[in-house]
Amino acid sequence: MSENKFNNNINNFDVIVVGGGHAGIEAAYISAKMGSKTLMVTLSLDKIGHMPCNPAIGGIGKSHIVFEISALGGLMPQLCTKTYLQVKMLNTKKGPAVQGLRLQIDKEEYKKLSQEILKQTPNLTIVSDMVESLVVEGDSENKIIKGIKTRSGVLYNSKTVILTTGTFLRGLIHVGHNNYSSGRQGEEASHSLALSIKNLGLDMVRLKTGTPARLLRSSLDFSQLDYQGSDNLDYLFEFDQHKVEHKIGCYITYTNKNTHDIITQNAHLSPIYTGHIKGTPPRYCPSIEDKISRFKGKDAHHVFVEPESASSDEVYPNGLSTALPLEIQEQYIRTIKGFEKAIIARPGYAIEYDAILPNQLSYSLEVKKIKNLFLAGQINGTTGYEEAAGQGIMAGINASLKVNNKEPFILSRTESYIGVMIDDLVTMSIDEPYRMFTSRAERRLLLRQDNVFDRLGDKSYALGLISQDLYNKIEAERDLVKNAVGILKSHKNYIDIMRLFSTSDIDIVNNKICTILKDLGHITHRPLQSISAQLLYEPYIKREEKEIEKFYYYQSLEIPEDINYSNMPGLSIEMQQKLIKFKPKNIAQANLIQGMTPAAISILIFKSREIIN
Repeated sequence: MSENKFNNNINNFDVIVVGGGHAGIEAAYISAKMGSKTLMVTLSLDKIGHMPCNPAIGGIGKSHIVFEISALGGLMPQLCTKTYLQVKMLNTKKGPAVQGLRLQIDKEEYKKLSQEILKQTPNLTIVSDMVESLVVEGDSENKIIKGIKTRSGVLYNSKTVILTTGTFLRGLIHVGHNNYSSGRQGEEASHSLALSIKNLGLDMVRLKTGTPARLLRSSLDFSQLDYQGSDNLDYLFEFDQHKVEHKIGCYITYTNKNTHDIITQNAHLSPIYTGHIKGTPPRYCPSIEDKISRFKGKDAHHVFVEPESASSDEVYPNGLSTALPLEIQEQYIRTIKGFEKAIIARPGYAIEYDAILPNQLSYSLEVKKIKNLFLAGQINGTTGYEEAAGQGIMAGINASLKVNNKEPFILSRTESYIGVMIDDLVTMSIDEPYRMFTSRAERRLLLRQDNVFDRLGDKSYALGLISQDLYNKIEAERDLVKNAVGILKSHKNYIDIMRLFSTSDIDIVNNKICTILKDLGHITHRPLQSISAQLLYEPYIKREEKEIEKFYYYQSLEIPEDINYSNMPGLSIEMQQKLIKFKPKNIAQANLIQGMTPAAISILIFKSREIIN
């Protein structure tokens, strides 16, 4: 991974990616994979792929994004397969649409492997430098990016630029009353680039996130903690089967009244409450002091004790994110069962940083005001490795397509979670750091983990993102599922089969129906999940598909300005209030309002047509 493979005479690229986090990795990897001459510029080569927060990937909603990255030929799923410590499938008591694969990751191995793979990726050059400004030409109405300029004085020319700056734009870390400039703990913040972006006339916002203290594993009493090992799964995020190895598990403990009393008594010392922090925090990932304040009636909160690496003595106490002074962190942590003698290796902290309001982007993640400039990751107001990587791969694909004068690649919210995320960002913008949930997807029954390769395989193959061999496997599994569904639906014991699917474990189902489907060969867990979902949810899936057809047919239908939402029959009071607040101009905009239901859309279509006619 050379710091400079070229001299100033050949500093010309198709795509420049600024940043080496999860968005930057996917953007650089996929654009280079598509044949574009790509440059990644990052502050520190040995920090590429670093996980500054919880070393885990996946979870409810987030896992769907990672599966889609896999179907699009991205790198994150490959890294996960080789570096996990623990494997869990969440929400298994609920239907397949809202289940989520979550992997605890060895952060050191993940970082090491990401650097090794990127180093060997053709068409990709990586340099260590600080980007200080963007080179933009044209007037205020017709700006176009031409490259970047670094602190070392090097000018890199490029047809496209992708900014994936994470929390580095004017990053400011807070621990109690102390604060200092930093992009991540121990790393320099970027001030000049933030000013350069602001001077281009882009609207910016200040956001905040945080992380808990890291504890020394050797100082904890694990005999008092509840153990959680791995689930026995046949697949991870990649298409091919993978037999789970049982490595290092996680543990669970709980806060208690003493913990809460100490935090409450010292909450006034947290910069969250003193006014020192100006950035907006994520509502769904609060600090422990904020959590206790908001849920006063709750005497205990989960703390998930998660390893950071097999080669490290540090563990991550998930659920204890904080910005309280170090001495207060020590006090309340030692009230927790198993943590009585805990030693803090690194204090928890809050970090605030600049982001761009994402409604200034097109659906390709290109900035509307500045041609050929793309943004991905936390700079767009999102939080999480998965959300960042999902944007990164889309920005990388579209930058590469732009270089070759091809149409952008857009995923709709009816066909992918990545499409839901980008649609939300571009259309509704943000008022807090954005996090993915399955509830954000109106058609989540169609957007399951088990059918992701069927959903996106054709598009991915058409773009050259996946190999012929993988595409052949996807087609074979698609045919297998289709044939199996046909055989089971026509079987004389169809009612008994349906009862079996609805009441039994998927492995039991497989054993029971294997004789019926023996001509199709051995059926593994993922296609069996798809078969089960298609049979069990067939009427609901058909209804969803009809709703999608109706939405596309009516999405341009204008909603009359004089429509009266108040007391509209069939609309909840909450829905009426949201419609009055957002004032959607057409059905497509109304459909993007969080919480909007198909029934509410049907009412709006009916009322709008009634008024217009």
